Amino acid sequence: MRYRLIRAIGIGAVLLVVSVAMVHVSGGAETGASGLQSATAPRTAWGEPDLQGIWSVELLVPLERPAGVTTEFYTDEQVAELDTERADKSVFGNHLRAEPGSEADVTGAYNAVYTSQRPTGQRTAMIVDPPDGQMPSYTPEAQEEQAAYDRYKLALMQNTQVCRDNEFACRGGEYGPPSPRLLEDPPVYPAAGVGPINRADGPEDRGLSERCMTGNLPAIRGGFVGVYRRIVQSPGAVTIYYDAGQGQGFTRNVPITTAPHLPSSVRQWWGDSRSHWEGETLVVDVTNFSPKTNFQGSRENLHIVERWTRTGPDTLEVVSTFEDPTVWTRPWTVIQEFKMQSNEANRIYTEPRCHEGNFGMVGALAGARTIEQEYEDGSGRHPASLCIGSCGLNTEGLDPLALR
Repeated sequence: MRYRLIRAIGIGAVLLVVSVAMVHVSGGAETGASGLQSATAPRTAWGEPDLQGIWSVELLVPLERPAGVTTEFYTDEQVAELDTERADKSVFGNHLRAEPGSEADVTGAYNAVYTSQRPTGQRTAMIVDPPDGQMPSYTPEAQEEQAAYDRYKLALMQNTQVCRDNEFACRGGEYGPPSPRLLEDPPVYPAAGVGPINRADGPEDRGLSERCMTGNLPAIRGGFVGVYRRIVQSPGAVTIYYDAGQGQGFTRNVPITTAPHLPSSVRQWWGDSRSHWEGETLVVDVTNFSPKTNFQGSRENLHIVERWTRTGPDTLEVVSTFEDPTVWTRPWTVIQEFKMQSNEANRIYTEPRCHEGNFGMVGALAGARTIEQEYEDGSGRHPASLCIGSCGLNTEGLDPLALR
């Protein structure tokens, strides 16, 4: 609590300084990676390019280029056609609704309240390098690590109705009695949490949202995480608040400095960021990730270089390059394009609250103990036969645009 109070005071001080010091003056034109050009670059009172404001991703662009698409951009006609086709196919929409009143149906209905369908963007993929819009191949070592984790998750699922009914989510597995692997530690740290399957021995078995740790870098996917940013600048630092949906989020402080990164022995959930200005662009170098994080299979060896550029009065472009030679066979780059939102109409107060006191975790673990006791008393099912959340999500045949 003391840490949260100090952090809130620090952010508040930055907000106060910026609110009384910010001005806008004309600057020179510069072209971003997308080819967009800013004819008038606003400046802060201390002369740096002004990236401040609330920014959001307004268009739906998949991470990878969908199968059968060969161009970097859709035509206006193709965009209109895709929007029409997807009008009734939101990823949280009716096509995922299960039998009325069932657990899966309640999950789908809950999420539908908090989501809406964004229009299709002109870009066919966020990935711009490799030019085919696809992630590079995984190394053999990374493939084996993922396969080992998949085998572990299938073992935990094998007594659930998902495997009993031979659903798509159980592909590669088979129905059987509760696996003795339930007693094993996961082969890699479960950054996404094993909790959505059937383990709740302690907090680390639960999903990140239940642990108030939803946000992580890089935030490039659609859905909840990373759609909104609030940027605040002060001399020597840029502070970025990431909205993670449903009252969660995180604040990232990026120093503008020539100082080296932290020692390699110091690892952090959001990595260690160091930045500098190159003309109109803020270049951020990020290393020192914790081995407990997970971005597309990359953990402690992840290296990110971000380039934040104001490309117009109300547009912002972020170009991010990812590198990890232990996971991918080559670096790869994505572009995200943001639109400025009204500060008055979209005030975001930047304390990620999640659960005050994290009472949700207490309830989840207490419920798990109740399920275990009911099984021991002969009045309930074996805990390993239960399957909640994403364990039963059948993604076969879904629109790939909706899943990105």
